[in-house]
Amino acid sequence: MKKLQNSLYINTQGAYLHKERETLVIDIAKEKALQLPIHSISGIFCFGNVMVSPQVMGFCGERGVNLAFFTEYGRFLARVQGKQTGNVLLRRTQYRYADTQAAEIARVIVAAKIQSQRQVLQRHQRNYGKHPEISQTIALLKSTVDRLRITDDLDTIRGLEGDAAARYFSVFNQLITEKSGSFSFSQRTRRPPTDPVNALLSFFYAIVGNDISAALQGVGLDPQVGFLHRDRPGRDSLAQDILEEFRAYLVDRLVLTLINRQQVKPSDFIYEASGAVKLKDTARKAVLQEFQAKKQQTIIHPYLKEEVPLGLLPHVQALLLARHLRGDLEHYPPFLAR
Repeated sequence: MKKLQNSLYINTQGAYLHKERETLVIDIAKEKALQLPIHSISGIFCFGNVMVSPQVMGFCGERGVNLAFFTEYGRFLARVQGKQTGNVLLRRTQYRYADTQAAEIARVIVAAKIQSQRQVLQRHQRNYGKHPEISQTIALLKSTVDRLRITDDLDTIRGLEGDAAARYFSVFNQLITEKSGSFSFSQRTRRPPTDPVNALLSFFYAIVGNDISAALQGVGLDPQVGFLHRDRPGRDSLAQDILEEFRAYLVDRLVLTLINRQQVKPSDFIYEASGAVKLKDTARKAVLQEFQAKKQQTIIHPYLKEEVPLGLLPHVQALLLARHLRGDLEHYPPFLAR
């Protein structure tokens, strides 16, 4: 199991990351702003116009440090990967499952995702009282989970997942208790996000998805070959599969907290003429600090029954999936917080 270490997020435009002996150095406006040993971090995330020297890329690949690049919107662009590790037999098993038994794993992932969405809605009602629309959505999501139990058809599973997501986001605006109306949410928009709520969701989904990709590679799995998401060039479909387990629990709850506690404001966003909305640099730094703090929190893992930091959950689930594919576990246990 990887030790939970700090991740380095670089969002200052024009920053330059380079190497000095066994350390990483960040220059801003040609002045040294930060220097730290590479063994103190597990991942580097670069947003927007951040320059990285070829020596750093090779250094990270050699040391197994995840180096990833995103747009200013938080959309994933690329990742530097070192030598492929892990058992080729595990990956061959993964490919066979993807071809012949994908529905088995996809079903439990989708069920866990929908249960987490229900928990977000139920948590809101416990705190703020019942709302007819939300109560109806909770009941409909439960019905969807019941339907999942009796289907082995992958297309049906995908359809149920899409319908559940639409119903969940149809009441998402009700969960925003910040009263100014500046963070109104009508529907999920992705490329690009067209309002502050979608900008935050997309930003954090991209970061968690990249964490999951790194975790899957760490146990020897291929992040691009999934079970729920179809293969598509350039997409880490398996990482997107596992991300479904964490969307509501890790990201949606964090976004709602940031908005409802007014830790982000409308002035923290840039509204472009194209309709795209993105976080300003200063706001991005602030929300990343909140995310890093959240990753340090611990829970009792529902399957392992052990205390685990939230930042290690992608690594735990990657390990459990690998154990299932090897035959050590009869079923893959998706993450579902109690």
